[in-house]
Formats: sequence, C-alpha cells, structure tokens
Amino acid sequence: MRTATYFFIFLNLSLAVFEEPAVYQLPFLATSLVEVVCLLVFFGRLTHFAKVTPRNVFWKDTKNICIMVAILLSLSDLAIYGALRIYNVRSIRWSRIVRPIFLINFAESRQIRRAFRSIRNTLPEITYVFLLFMFSLLTFSLMALKLFGERNLKTAEGLPYFSNYLEIVFDLYVLVTTANSPDVMMPAFDFSSWYALFFIAFVIVNTYIFMSLFLAVVYNNYKKHLKVTFGGLNCD
Repeated sequence: MRTATYFFIFLNLSLAVFEEPAVYQLPFLATSLVEVVCLLVFFGRLTHFAKVTPRNVFWKDTKNICIMVAILLSLSDLAIYGALRIYNVRSIRWSRIVRPIFLINFAESRQIRRAFRSIRNTLPEITYVFLLFMFSLLTFSLMALKLFGERNLKTAEGLPYFSNYLEIVFDLYVLVTTANSPDVMMPAFDFSSWYALFFIAFVIVNTYIFMSLFLAVVYNNYKKHLKVTFGGLNCD
C-alpha cells in the first residue's frame, strides 16, 4: 500500500509535465483520465483509513480533511476546465497547486511532513533578518535613483539607466546573486569610475554580510526545529 500510494502521488505530480502548457503535451483526455484514476486511488486510501480508524478520531485529523478537500477541488477544477474546453474557452488549471497536499498529508509521508513542519516553524524566526535585508535593498535602490536617475545615462541597449525605482530594486536584487555583475554597473562606471564604490559597498553589505547572516539563521533554526521534531518532542 505504501509503494502504491507513493506511485500514484508521483504520477499525479508528474502530470504537470504533460498538461497544457507543456513541452511534452499529451491530449487532455489522457491526462484527465490519469488524474481521475489517481484521485480515485487517493479516495480509496482515505476510505481505508476511515474503516480502520474510529470516526471521532478520523474527523478530528486535519490531514484527512485536507486530502478530502484537495480531492473535491481537483475534481471540480477538472470538470470546469473540461466544460470550458468544449466551448473553446481558454482557462487554467488552478487546482495544480493543491497536488502537493497529497504528498504531505498521507500517513506514509510522515518524514516529509516533519521536514515541512520544520520549514514552516523556521519561517517566522527568519522574518526579521529578511526584513532587514529588504530595508537595505530598498535603501540602496533609493540611493542609486538619486545618484544615477538624473544623469541621463543609457544602458548598452540604449534604455534609460536606473531611472525607475522598481526596476532598480529588481536589478540590485539580481546583483545580490552576482548574476548581472558587472553589466549592471558598467554605464555608471563608464560615466565615472568612482561610482564603482557604490556597487562595491552594495555587494559587501548585501551579498557577503546579509546573505551569510541569512543563511546562518536559516540553517541554525531549521536544525533546531528538525532536532525537536525527530527527537519526539513534536509528535506527529
């Protein structure tokens, strides 16, 4: 039963590779039949749980409720999407985002659920570091707008350079990963080599300090919650 459950969960998740839009697109009828079979298997597994579990315990378990709701949402979305296709009305399969619920909430996925719970418990504790990083990013973006926005600089493509605040935020956010370095700083550097100091300061503060701090906080808190969870203090 465990192997069969994992197989159909994997099959259900892999449908996204073959559903529209997809690189290896299959006919809608084929993918919909496979999805219906997967949902029937999930419903059968849920029915099996209900047979071997006391009724009051079964309905108090939020995992069973989540699975039932995910099955109903998936079937409703599939029916609506199929009906709209008949009338040549374009729509999207919004129920795809609920498919990971099956992976997390079945009893066979206890280890995955514990890891997910550790990630969930870690998020509030890294919020302060993330907000501090965003404050630094927004502040540097405002400085860049004041430094370069009024100098009528152009990029290599002839577009205005650092004249829109939201675009500056995005470009500097990418610069944290060094993916657009040194291209993003070249128009300013060509205007005056002293402007390189701004980007050097930005990389030191945000890439080397904040990213290292962010990684350390995430790692330490995740390790702490994972140790508590697998140590039995946070029972499933």
